[in-house]
Amino acid sequence: MDDVAQLSETQVIIAGGGIGGAATALALARYGARVTLFERSAEFGEVGAGLQIGPHGARILDSWGLLDQALAAGVQPKNIVFRDAITTEVLTTVDLGARFRAHYGGPYFVMHRSDLHAALIGAAQAAGADLRTGVTVTDIVTEGHRAIVRTDDGATHTADVAIAMDGLKSRLRAKISGDRPVASGYVAYRGTFPYAEVPLDRDIEDVVGYIGPRCHFIQYPLRGGTMLNQVAVFESPNYGTGAPDWGGPAELDTAFAHCHDTVRKGLEYLWRDRWWPMSDREPIANWVDGRMMLLGDAAHPPLQYLASGAVMALEDARCLADYAAAGFADGGNAAWPRILREVNAERAPRCNRVLTTGRMWGELWHLDGTARVARNELFRTRDTESWKYTDWLWAYTSDRN
Repeated sequence: MDDVAQLSETQVIIAGGGIGGAATALALARYGARVTLFERSAEFGEVGAGLQIGPHGARILDSWGLLDQALAAGVQPKNIVFRDAITTEVLTTVDLGARFRAHYGGPYFVMHRSDLHAALIGAAQAAGADLRTGVTVTDIVTEGHRAIVRTDDGATHTADVAIAMDGLKSRLRAKISGDRPVASGYVAYRGTFPYAEVPLDRDIEDVVGYIGPRCHFIQYPLRGGTMLNQVAVFESPNYGTGAPDWGGPAELDTAFAHCHDTVRKGLEYLWRDRWWPMSDREPIANWVDGRMMLLGDAAHPPLQYLASGAVMALEDARCLADYAAAGFADGGNAAWPRILREVNAERAPRCNRVLTTGRMWGELWHLDGTARVARNELFRTRDTESWKYTDWLWAYTSDRN
């Protein structure tokens, strides 16, 4: 933390108070930056259920002093297990034990989204960040060496740099790109229930993924094993017809009718009053407009197949803070344009690879017919002692780490 004095001279505004915004506020405030975050919701909170944190995220949380807290709130599964959704046959297993942790320098764990978010919010406030709810950032423009931030209450704020982390449907991304979210045609249903309420043939100690034609089903424990998290994802027939209400609960059971009883029974323990149509964005190479930068899902919202969306936001936060601390040693606030360019150059190839690989991975999971047979054989014969397919994702560190 030798660069605290330099960053104490800079003012940063963050638009968006989700996991990425909270992490960025924490990362910059730890270096002494004066951070103000605006969140449009009336209070901080995360909608959803469980999330998976690979070792690439665990190492960052550890560097911020939050890993022990996160592990205490979550579960360290023994394995990631892929099964065929029709037969339940085990196709391949990733052992998450001691050898895995030693190779990647951290554990793989699962936790509730709200628990991670609360930990980041608390740590950011403790580090001195000013976090405000009920305020929406409507525009960011660059004037000279300042970012001018306008909010929906009519106020105007100035900062040395502004970070747009306003999510998949980011209004601020329009200042850089005219693209729109890309619907995948798949929809996710989630449910988190106490273990005692879910009749199971056995305790689930792993992250288990049942992959099948046009659908998949995920199970893993949460909160010390007291709760079961489930996610059902399927291709919506109504999406292909152009129906505006595609993916509704009337489609859910039929979408899994071809799957094993084990999967179909799990559908009874999902929330049916809400669902999440799955969308991403086309990769873009540039995330910077003057002294504004897109990060998190505003820059690179992936489909969920690599379970790395939240970790990409953590990586963004740490990368930005580390580059800023190093850059200020050379140029102070005048260095911000160069810092943003360097972060963009570091992060865009990485995150866009996650985005495009996630699309491919989703196609692979959902194959049917002879393609499914070939996929299953590929999984069965995978060299479980090799890291060559996962190092690019889980072993990553930025140039400034």
